[in-house]
Amino acid sequence: MLGCSRGWFFRVVLSSALLLRPEQRACLLVARPAPRARSQAPGSLTCFLGYLKMEMTEMTSVSLKRGSVAIEDNDSVAPAEEAKRQKVSGCCPTTGQDGIENSSLPSSEKVPGPPETAEQGEKNSEVPSEEEEEEDGLSEEEEEEEEAESFADMMKHGLTELDVGITKFVSSHQGFSGILKERYSDFVVHEIGRDGRISHLSDLSVPVDEEDPSEDVFTVLTAEEKQRLEELQLFKNKETSVAIEVIEDTKEKRTIIHQAIKSLFPGLETKTEDREGKKYIVAYHAAGKKALANPRKHSWPKSRGSYCHFVLYKENKDTMDAINLLSKYLRVKPNIFSYMGTKDKRAITVQEIAVLKITAQRLAHLNKCLMNFKLGNFSYQKNPLKLGELQGNHFTVVLRNITGTDNQVEQAMNSLKEIGFINYYGMQRFGTTAVPTYQVGRAILQNSWAEVMDLILKPRSGAEKGYLVKCREEWAKTKDPAAALRKLPVKRCVEGQLLRGLSKYGMKNIVSAFGIIPRNNRLMYIHSYQSYVWNNMVSKRIDEYGLKPVPGDLVLKGATATFIEEDDVNNYSIHDVVMPLPGFDVIYPKHKISEAYREMLTADNLDIDNMRHKIRDYSLSGAYRKIIIRPQNVSWEVVAYDDPKIPLFNTDVDNLEGRPPPVFASEGKYRALKMDFSLPPSTYATMAIREVLKMDTSIKNQTQLNTTWLR
Repeated sequence: MLGCSRGWFFRVVLSSALLLRPEQRACLLVARPAPRARSQAPGSLTCFLGYLKMEMTEMTSVSLKRGSVAIEDNDSVAPAEEAKRQKVSGCCPTTGQDGIENSSLPSSEKVPGPPETAEQGEKNSEVPSEEEEEEDGLSEEEEEEEEAESFADMMKHGLTELDVGITKFVSSHQGFSGILKERYSDFVVHEIGRDGRISHLSDLSVPVDEEDPSEDVFTVLTAEEKQRLEELQLFKNKETSVAIEVIEDTKEKRTIIHQAIKSLFPGLETKTEDREGKKYIVAYHAAGKKALANPRKHSWPKSRGSYCHFVLYKENKDTMDAINLLSKYLRVKPNIFSYMGTKDKRAITVQEIAVLKITAQRLAHLNKCLMNFKLGNFSYQKNPLKLGELQGNHFTVVLRNITGTDNQVEQAMNSLKEIGFINYYGMQRFGTTAVPTYQVGRAILQNSWAEVMDLILKPRSGAEKGYLVKCREEWAKTKDPAAALRKLPVKRCVEGQLLRGLSKYGMKNIVSAFGIIPRNNRLMYIHSYQSYVWNNMVSKRIDEYGLKPVPGDLVLKGATATFIEEDDVNNYSIHDVVMPLPGFDVIYPKHKISEAYREMLTADNLDIDNMRHKIRDYSLSGAYRKIIIRPQNVSWEVVAYDDPKIPLFNTDVDNLEGRPPPVFASEGKYRALKMDFSLPPSTYATMAIREVLKMDTSIKNQTQLNTTWLR
């Protein structure tokens, strides 16, 4: 089974399911098991496909736009507030800079596109049909299999740390090898909220509320009735109303039907009518399409807070995809959800979410329908959540098959605890193909739009899905955007959006064509270039001056950067020093590194004294970032194990289900390092792990390590 992908297994199951009668298939779908990380195929090459998607601890400002309506983007942040946010120590440059960073790639991965929230409504008791679980012609399993098939190519053409300026370490211990994210359940992230508490899923119960309708609302409507109501709500047919006959005409039954329609279809209102001596509940549009984004007010108790807060536990799904899925099941638009930060796909993550005027009862019902999700710890609050409000994230990470001795591990972890690590931007910031994202960002800043178009669309070495390869080949051959677009079954990737723009605006208006790509994703390229510069400059700074503050370094006082003077050096440590990301509203150190910034930008045909762009969107003020981060709450344990399939610690769901923690033998075939630590927002856990292992964390190196171990 080691060489088999999950896609193969799922297709066998699906083929078997198709032999069942429709009602049997429905039961099969409804009865899907609760999340279990234990079911993963151990050691498969697919396990490492998501490695590059390892998250930085927090993305302070990401548009919720993956196939949905934005929950918040840069346009909703006042300039003064945005500038203030940019200059906070340790933060990323601007709101929205990490628009698709969770998925790591601006190419070949899904990026935001047109709204599609509830357009693929449920056909069967709030469970999507098999067709709905496929998107743009490829199921998730097929995509993973296709990725696995091209994995060897990815090994050959990916970036290394040296390519993006990651060259230094701060510790003196001897490094050792270990496998990172061999299973996605080896990487668990718990959000640290505004109050400093770590979010845990510990309670699945629903708050008792007499205002809530009965459980019957979820079963009183037939699948056919739900489909008709879905089509009515989404204006998919010419009907202006849908009438549902009340077979058992009692007031209680009518009330349940009214509640079911209003609860499951927020865009509709209902009334009771007599027709030829029979009672009908008639559903009709109340406030048109706006009703989906603004749940009805009159049905929500005034004494209850408008927002239901809950803890979301998810496996192998990023935050934006998760919210899009929840909104689809709830038949609402994603912009009624709010959260403090996005979490990575390739991990188990736990975070707080808030949603406007959706009951805890209705949210809890999703636990019966969704795989790899759990919702719990419900409470009603007056306010939503805001991006960037969190204090950070707590990580539990397992590095499998380590080679280090107990003494080496002890030295490495003590160094991480006492000194910390260089706050580099991690490899996922820069993409995985032969065209790094920072090159596109540099071309944008240079106003070289033909180069921007060429970099995004040209054929490239490295692992990509087959349809993208064909699209690029068509573009290279014909330079016809419409012809190249026809090669893409997935239109919401950056390539598809750019090609659509070129078809609309023409080849002579690349700026407008590029503007079709959502703003946060366009800015991601520029931020990648800023990160590239910052990484290189920090390496130079450490090479030149070591791990002590020197006169001319920058430190933050509040949100303002000031220079360290000669007679003030002893009042600071290296943990206070910050370095600027280039922009029009930052200052540079007063020592050799200032000239290094100038030389690097000059070599890239950019003027460090004039970082404003002709197009306002691409004029970035810059930001400051601490050069050394010291993790908090650091602990670790070396464990021995024989079976690479077994989980090495309990998740929140394991604890809820009463599973005993794993028991380790005193000796085993393999050894693993289990580490816990907390990081502030906008820092990369990969860089902390890099400091421990003293290893290149690039996908090229990690893949070779993983496949060598498997042999």
